[in-house]
Amino acid sequence: MKPEFIQEANEKHRSKELLDQDNDQIQQRKQHLAEITGMGHPAYTNRYDRTHTITRIIEEYSGHAGRKEEADLERSNTELKAAEGGELRIAGRIMTMRLMGKAAFAHLTDGLNQIQVYIRKNDLGDEAWALYQRLDLGDWIGVTGYLFITKTGELSVHVTRLQFLTKALLPMPDKYHGVQDKELRYRQRYVDLIASGAAHERLEGELTTRQVFEKRAQIVREIRRFFDDRGYIEVETPMLSPLATGAAARPFVTHHNALDIDLYARIAPELYLKRLIVGGFEKVYELNRNFRNEGLSIRHNPEFTMLEWYQAYSDYNDLMDLTEELIKLLADKVCGSRQVPYQEHILDFNKWQRMTMREAVLKYWPDDASRPGIDHLMVRLELENAEAALDLTYDPRINDEQLLGEIFERVVEPHLIHPTFITEFPTELSPLSKQKADDPRFVERFELYIANMEIANAFSELNDPAEQLRRFEEQVNQRERGDDEAMVMDDDYIRALSYGMPPTGGEGVGIDRLVMILTNQRSIRDVLLFPHMRPESAK
Repeated sequence: MKPEFIQEANEKHRSKELLDQDNDQIQQRKQHLAEITGMGHPAYTNRYDRTHTITRIIEEYSGHAGRKEEADLERSNTELKAAEGGELRIAGRIMTMRLMGKAAFAHLTDGLNQIQVYIRKNDLGDEAWALYQRLDLGDWIGVTGYLFITKTGELSVHVTRLQFLTKALLPMPDKYHGVQDKELRYRQRYVDLIASGAAHERLEGELTTRQVFEKRAQIVREIRRFFDDRGYIEVETPMLSPLATGAAARPFVTHHNALDIDLYARIAPELYLKRLIVGGFEKVYELNRNFRNEGLSIRHNPEFTMLEWYQAYSDYNDLMDLTEELIKLLADKVCGSRQVPYQEHILDFNKWQRMTMREAVLKYWPDDASRPGIDHLMVRLELENAEAALDLTYDPRINDEQLLGEIFERVVEPHLIHPTFITEFPTELSPLSKQKADDPRFVERFELYIANMEIANAFSELNDPAEQLRRFEEQVNQRERGDDEAMVMDDDYIRALSYGMPPTGGEGVGIDRLVMILTNQRSIRDVLLFPHMRPESAK
């Protein structure tokens, strides 16, 4: 691996190459910038005092647009010219330009909306007109002027003064198609945001990139409001911890120089949040990042957002009810309907299924599964009674409980399109969950599946310190046998439980996947502004 300073130097070198490349458009833009500064304009202006955003103008005055009859146009233009004292100031990025002799039209965008501006040499004077002639698509400008409606009925600004703000040295993407290269969209989200707002080719109902992330922000706001309104307290727990606990996953590790100890980026906040229940908080939630040093896929990113909440005196049945309530509310607020399109499906959030893991395996197990070699584990399931007694042939390193989980993932998950709670997981797979009173082989746990994806995981929390210690010890044994994702011993958590934790239900919800569903995005990278990618040099 190259030393850090060499990598940094190479990054700088690539940036220099980018700006120095022998590209006619880039060289022309650099020449325009030199000429603009030669005219006495700052290359990159410090500030610009707007009276309006473009979006506000569209919202307040779009009612005048579309008028083409001469009398209507005259009346609208009289009213518009007098609006805002006859003068307003807006700023934005140039998205289109049309030069027609001594006049020109352009469109400015504020990222959300765009408006046409009309520029005439006789109104600006020679110097400002010369400035306009040196502008390029993507440049930022400020204009002063008054509103009017063109003969085609378009709301526009008649420009009386022009101010240069910033030069775009790199050319803009195709305005009609946007950015078609998905990898480029993820690596250069700033270009994607510019292009998607201007692209003309978009399927009906398809969200722009900006709209996806506006809806994501709305989802987060609504979640916070939901829990705040129900008496939960939002808390923050450590992002770096001396132990990687709370979930079965590989952690990221770093080193704290002052303390001379290794610390782990958190894989889950669970054990800290339950310590707060021990301390007397009855309802807590946290909406924050988790980190897992694992693979990348359309459903996995090493850095992701999780909602976790814990409620004293409740169990997993209460959490199922609360989860339904939360997601129905989000569908109403964000999508305007509980029938939500996702890829080729219409998800109905008025209809929720509940079944045990064993019932799900029974329901979806294929008729020909008794043949040897059905998958790499060569499993065979024989149905002896309603409890689905298992007679399995498999890799001897995997026990029955782990194999049931594998069968569920391979056989059942592909069928779980509509909202489905899968309950009663094997105890061995759930080291932090409370066992069922009538069958200790299984625990009071559920996972919520929507569109073949696990969206939530919850259980009645194990609060017996002796039993928790026994399960931690079993996890340690599994780790010593080579299971890198088995949990480690957390002595302080055992100490906390020994002070007594009331009956408690706890749940984690994957926000990124939930956003995927509510915005109809196929890949998790489409709902992360800056998803993790392989370095460009590694391709």
